Amino acid sequence: MSIERALEGGGGCIDVLQQIAAIRGAVNGLMKHVLEGHIREHLGHENISQQERTAEVEEVLGVLRSYLK
Repeated sequence: MSIERALEGGGGCIDVLQQIAAIRGAVNGLMKHVLEGHIREHLGHENISQQERTAEVEEVLGVLRSYLK
């Protein structure tokens, strides 16, 4: 059952809240996986200059700030 159908069809609030919690958990897991890969591949790379590393860190922090709002 999709959330939209549950809301339109008068689905139970608890069912909708459980679906939202599951979606949030899945998105958080995906964010963690992608962020970890990005940090390892880009920031952990040996051939990156300090200037590039600083720019990458700022970019990642900007994404995290908007994600955690």
